[in-house]
Amino acid sequence: MSDAERKPGTAACETGAVTLEVVRRDPEVCQFVRKADENLAVLGYTEHGPRHAGLVADIAQNVLLRLGRPHREAELAAVAGYLHDIGNGISRLDHGIAAALIAQRVLERLGMPPDEIVEVMCAIGNHEEEYGEPVSALAAAVILADKSDVHRSRVRVVDPDTDDIHDRVNAATQRSFLAVDAHAKTITLQMEIDTEAIRLMEYFEIFLERMVMCRKAAESLGCRFGLEINGTRLL
Repeated sequence: MSDAERKPGTAACETGAVTLEVVRRDPEVCQFVRKADENLAVLGYTEHGPRHAGLVADIAQNVLLRLGRPHREAELAAVAGYLHDIGNGISRLDHGIAAALIAQRVLERLGMPPDEIVEVMCAIGNHEEEYGEPVSALAAAVILADKSDVHRSRVRVVDPDTDDIHDRVNAATQRSFLAVDAHAKTITLQMEIDTEAIRLMEYFEIFLERMVMCRKAAESLGCRFGLEINGTRLL
């Protein structure tokens, strides 16, 4: 059978493992990611498309690898990270639960075994502040990766008339990096923010709940969470 004739997911079944790359290239996944981002654009949210999905996948994987976790576990965290927001293609409300259920069907088709599927679903279903908890290493990694993606490139349109604080905070963020130090057992979100564009208090007004979630996630991985803004440690 030629590559052109092979159905999506066949290669994954042949190799025995569904990887981030297999998921990223799957046509159905591409459509879900695109639709999720389109819906959120209409609602006025920041970018939630391939850029965000890919970055969360990479960061989640990197967190676990740097902490010495098994490579397969890190790969599953990447898969969960890439799929975590596809539920927005249905509705913003409870999108984490919707994403987990969509992911189940996609991953079954691609040939992922049930024991891995349930871990990915669990991580996806626990990434939101409203009900999420770092109940596993995968869930903790996805939480840290998702909440650390604060950057000006996520802002679609800067409109002073709307005065949206989320857009202003993201627009003012010039750099964000999640640093993992396995030896010191620390996970630190390092940010560079234009303080002429926003006051630091505005960051905490909207992200305090997320930082608390990150602290819990880091602690579940045996680490201490820290926050550095413009070179000054605040947490």
